[in-house]
Amino acid sequence: MTDLTRLSAGIAAQLKARGDTVAVAETSAGGLISASLLAVPGASAYFLGGGVLYTLDSRRILLQVPDSAMEGIRSSSEPYAQLLAATMRERFETVWGVAETGAAGPTGNRYGDNAGHTCIAVTGPVSAVKTIETGSNDRSENMQAFTDAALELFAQCLSEAL
Repeated sequence: MTDLTRLSAGIAAQLKARGDTVAVAETSAGGLISASLLAVPGASAYFLGGGVLYTLDSRRILLQVPDSAMEGIRSSSEPYAQLLAATMRERFETVWGVAETGAAGPTGNRYGDNAGHTCIAVTGPVSAVKTIETGSNDRSENMQAFTDAALELFAQCLSEAL
């Protein structure tokens, strides 16, 4: 298993130093983004919650995003990642929201995205969104790549917010 704190230790240090908080919504990363942030001792100072929103029902029940908010938006897209990140930030009243939505593999999703596709969003004092295409159908490798990309984007936003 990859060292969960390899990328999250620096993020955790910045969040603690600032007194900032974060909430995470993820789909195809399967909880690895949250696990990475939680693997750092003292995570309760900055991590307020997260969810693996793997299905339509989980989005409706856990995040309470109504179908009307999804009008014109499809899953596994940058607008959907932004919606998830913003909703997590709002619902948990955190400084930061992080979200990931994609297709880990070994096949693509019903929206036409290939395995290895994901969209990541960070909302907060600095916001960003990014699409990742790994070109791989290896589920485990993609989940780790999605996690790394989300943490790297979050670290970038934190640095820009200085």
